Amino acid sequence: MQHIDAGAELDPVHPVPLPAPARATGLTTAEVAERVARGQVNDVPVRSSRSFGEIVRANVFTRFNAIIGVLWLIMLVVAPIQDSLFGFVILANTGIGIVQEWRAKKTLDSLAVIGESRPTVRRDGAAVEVSTSEIVLGDLIEIGPGDKIVVDGVCAEADGLEIDESLLTGEADPVVKHPGDQVMSGSFVVAGGGAFAAAKVGREAYAAQLAEEASRFTLVHSELRSGISTILKYVTWMMVPAAIGLVATQLVVKNNGLKDAVARTVGGIVPMVPEGLVLLTSVAFAIGVIRLGRQQCLVQELPAIEGLARIDTVCLDKTGTLTEGGMDITELRALDGVDETYVRKVLGSLGESDPRPNASLQAIIDAYPDSEDWRCVESLPFSSARKYSGATFSEGDGELSTWLLGAPDVLLGADDPALAETVRLNEQGLRVLLLARAGRDLDDPGVAQGAEATALVVLEQRLRPDAADTLRYFADQDVRAKVISGDNAVSVGAVAAKLGLTGTTVDARRLPAERDRMAEALDSGTVFGRVTPQQKRDMVGALQSRGHTVAMTGDGVNDVLALKDADIGVSMGSGSEATRAVAQIVLLNNSFATLPSVVAEGRRVIGNITRVATLFLVKTVYSVLLAVLVVCWRVEYPFLPRHLTLLSTLTIGIPAFFLALAPNRERAQPHFVRRVMRYSIPGGVVAGVATFVTYLIARHYYTGAGSLDAETSAATLTLFLVSLWVLAIIARPYTWWRVALVAAMGVAFVFVLAVPALQSFFALKLVGVAMPWTAVGLAVVGSAVLELMWKWVERRYPV
Repeated sequence: MQHIDAGAELDPVHPVPLPAPARATGLTTAEVAERVARGQVNDVPVRSSRSFGEIVRANVFTRFNAIIGVLWLIMLVVAPIQDSLFGFVILANTGIGIVQEWRAKKTLDSLAVIGESRPTVRRDGAAVEVSTSEIVLGDLIEIGPGDKIVVDGVCAEADGLEIDESLLTGEADPVVKHPGDQVMSGSFVVAGGGAFAAAKVGREAYAAQLAEEASRFTLVHSELRSGISTILKYVTWMMVPAAIGLVATQLVVKNNGLKDAVARTVGGIVPMVPEGLVLLTSVAFAIGVIRLGRQQCLVQELPAIEGLARIDTVCLDKTGTLTEGGMDITELRALDGVDETYVRKVLGSLGESDPRPNASLQAIIDAYPDSEDWRCVESLPFSSARKYSGATFSEGDGELSTWLLGAPDVLLGADDPALAETVRLNEQGLRVLLLARAGRDLDDPGVAQGAEATALVVLEQRLRPDAADTLRYFADQDVRAKVISGDNAVSVGAVAAKLGLTGTTVDARRLPAERDRMAEALDSGTVFGRVTPQQKRDMVGALQSRGHTVAMTGDGVNDVLALKDADIGVSMGSGSEATRAVAQIVLLNNSFATLPSVVAEGRRVIGNITRVATLFLVKTVYSVLLAVLVVCWRVEYPFLPRHLTLLSTLTIGIPAFFLALAPNRERAQPHFVRRVMRYSIPGGVVAGVATFVTYLIARHYYTGAGSLDAETSAATLTLFLVSLWVLAIIARPYTWWRVALVAAMGVAFVFVLAVPALQSFFALKLVGVAMPWTAVGLAVVGSAVLELMWKWVERRYPV
């Protein structure tokens, strides 16, 4: 191998190091310390979550908190403390949000440490593992298949080194690297091995900022979050004119003094703000992270919880997902009378020739010891694209021989008799490798042509014990599973059949390249074998072109491109470094059975936030409508802030907290905004109209001193009962605890009405018999209309 000095200084213009004495031992301890002192260290803060300051800012400094905060300060000046309760509720909500997100941050950070890659660097002549942040300028970093290039550098050693730069450049074919070639952070090794000298570290590295951004805790790329942002935009448009009209009207029609008019104006504006909606969404996501973290599931991008719940197709890589990583050799079958002892020597030497063996080669290494008198002259690392590896040996007598080990259907001609035996073994779910003697040099592109079949190596794959149950879960949820593997199609189909997965088995080499035709083939097939890494990526794109939401699972370097392009990428914790880097979800316990938990968590978040959003927006709609009606009739606003604080707490705040965090296995539905608005608008209109009618009747019924308080109490009763019925509808389908929740809120309101101290505190006192019962009657009529309207809306405007 050729080497360059790992400590050589780089020309600022040219990526190739300036000439320096060769040194393969890497930096010395003193050189590392010197570079650290100079700040030449890879100090990019790879964060899996927001800092505490960012969490506080995100929860405190919001548009609606600013509105509520100003109104709260006004109320503290002009009204009793009970009219300022809404401010304390906001403080409590904000505190809860900060605490839950901080817990989620701690969970993510601890899991990120477990899943963090630790590159191998050469220092003082010895290979040591260090964290990515401990790499210094000039470090000699060793790399092999599946390793991610963590900093920019220059290739110093290369042994069949092939690097995939498609994530950076879009170039599909791997690039063969030689000493002196530039390597870029963000690319990854697909074959061979070697080492490179770090040339740019920290924020100077090509992909450093991209990597930092991609690993950051985020809530923005999801239908839920974008939908809520859209809703809040609509709410703001409604609030501003309604609030201006309310302020003008109340200051003109005030009958009880300026302070009371201001208090009632604030009482009309405050409930328009759906202040708890964003908070509960954040809390629901954060608690989802904590729950999944307990199952050793690292969520690298938070919306992946939601995204996995929306998938309708999951593409599974067989090796490492349906099967465990290890394999066992069950049979060695020599062909054409070749001496089996000689074959064992060849296999032992092939195993020794690869410093980073894959699972198949590791099984060969375990079964056949290296032959000490054979020496490897040249090697060709395994590549998922070509499906074989090879080596040239100098045998004990000095004779040179070249051998290939790989897929029989790639190395053999279609009419070779050994293929028929291979098919029979594949049908049993066994994996078969062919050992063939090549007549050409390894560096010849046609080295496989005319290779002489020597032996079949039969391997048994270990099925994951939880794979069958997981596949059954996806089938029950109408999520279609597609097995996509680089192995022989017949063998993969047999493994899938053992796990209960039925369907057509397809050899991917016969798939059409045109996207539409490929999508048709993917719709009809279930198991696909002999798939190249680029084909995996194309298959994901073809499925997405048909409107499918696709999740991809995998653990090998050949899965990286497909994982990156899939809607949701899921990697095993034992997978390659590059695979873990691009996946949104990493199963650190390597258990495929964790996926149903992630789906269930996503469904809980989506289903419950849809319910909660409807509750909050019903309040916003009836608040805006009441403000408009008050302006049109030129009457005093019927409520003080304390009344709506009580109603919001009992019909929205407390129930929403329980509903947002409750179990929910309803299938995720699209069109979040449409689903929420089609229920909240009729609900809010009915509640607002019923309440205002009660208020107008009460204004004619009550006269004299204290009449406004009596009118307010009657209107509050109607609004509470209709809001309670909205809650009862939202809580369906009923379970014992949901019924108990609704009943408890009703009992709490009765308790407020029955206890004199609470009556006085909330300024609620029902006067007489006729008007309170009229309020109840109007609430019953409103609830019945609401029930009919919601059923009509469901039929008339289906999602």
